[in-house]
Amino acid sequence: MTPASQTPRRVAIETQGCKLNQADSMALAREFTAAGFHVVDATAPFDAYVLNSCTVTHVADRKARQALRAARRRNPDATIVAAGCYAQRSPETLREIQDIDIVLGNENKRAIVSRVLGAVTDATPVSATGLDPIPNSTSDRTRAMVKIQEGCDQVCAFCIVPRVRGRERSVAPEAVVEDISRFESLGFKEVVLTGTQLGSYGFDLPANEDLKSLLARILDSTTVPRIRVSSLQPQDIDEGLLELWADPRLCPHFHLPLQSGSDSVLKRMRRRYDADAYEMAVDAVRRQVSGVAVTADVIVGFPGETDEDFRRTFDLCKRVKFADLHVFPYSPRPGTSAAHFDDRVAPEKQSERSRELLANAVDCASDFGRTFVGTSRPVLWESSRESGAQLIWTGLTDNYLRVTTISPAPLANTITDARLDRADDHGLISEAAIETAPMTGP
Repeated sequence: MTPASQTPRRVAIETQGCKLNQADSMALAREFTAAGFHVVDATAPFDAYVLNSCTVTHVADRKARQALRAARRRNPDATIVAAGCYAQRSPETLREIQDIDIVLGNENKRAIVSRVLGAVTDATPVSATGLDPIPNSTSDRTRAMVKIQEGCDQVCAFCIVPRVRGRERSVAPEAVVEDISRFESLGFKEVVLTGTQLGSYGFDLPANEDLKSLLARILDSTTVPRIRVSSLQPQDIDEGLLELWADPRLCPHFHLPLQSGSDSVLKRMRRRYDADAYEMAVDAVRRQVSGVAVTADVIVGFPGETDEDFRRTFDLCKRVKFADLHVFPYSPRPGTSAAHFDDRVAPEKQSERSRELLANAVDCASDFGRTFVGTSRPVLWESSRESGAQLIWTGLTDNYLRVTTISPAPLANTITDARLDRADDHGLISEAAIETAPMTGP
């Protein structure tokens, strides 16, 4: 067989689930590239396919199985790899599927490249070091996921993450800065700091290392135009942390998972806050960070959730007016304590509550976007599509509003000030994409 160094093999990496999975996939793509592979889109022909799976719900499990079988149908002779959280939680289930050749969970993800090499070539893997090239699958180079922490010690009743991601552990601050500098040198304009419990960052590192000190170090040591924090818990919010958002490079966007607005449900979930504490955290963020978007997750139909419990959740969401809200019907996960609760909510009731909450969420998101009509925000332009003879560009503001504009200028991966002239059902529309010269970063 011809060595991979002479005939590059093609690998497709598909990612499902959270931003932490996206960060893992970006690292995996660099390792494959350094080992002599071409990273291609999952719709293209490939010699190997890796699914970085999610398992947070039964729907995620089903999507993973569907993706793996579809990959086999598209490329019958390829090596098919199931990786990620589903592969960690239930490897035996995946090994029973004939379409899958290799199953490797999170604890064995460092072995993926070598296992694939062994399956498709006789070549020896090459270590990925230094400024590794970014593969084609991330060639837009607008937004990079940077892992700063992994694992969770909180063990909420509904959550499988502690089982599939392990105990909390922090990435050394020097390594985080090095990662950001690598992406910055390759042209990325935004980094998203990802992890499972970002507020716990640094507890396992030398004294005085925490999320605040890490953010301060990143601001001091890098010049990447945008830094976005992917998710925080309400109990992580304090005045000292929020003071850092005086620097405009920190995006005014806070994702604060709510899960429920009922104190009794939050207690059964083993969350570490109550509804009042959650609203106080949101109020603190909005007082200190101008133009901030606050987004959240909610689980409906958790075992034992009564109509009154749901009404408390609905009323809290209506008061808070989230910029965006992700609604998940409760899904029992084997291995979690809630999977043993008997007082299940009927699927029909879950669906009814989900529809009601989502309808309100759509109204709140629309209202939030419309408050910025007539103002200007910096937009990181991502991609374009042709409409007749025109190019329609789309991008995100610093506070995570979707904006479209028509421009003949090459806006891809630039940050410009955009006047937000009007809103429709899909987001905001800018009639003047550039009020100042494009900010392409340092």
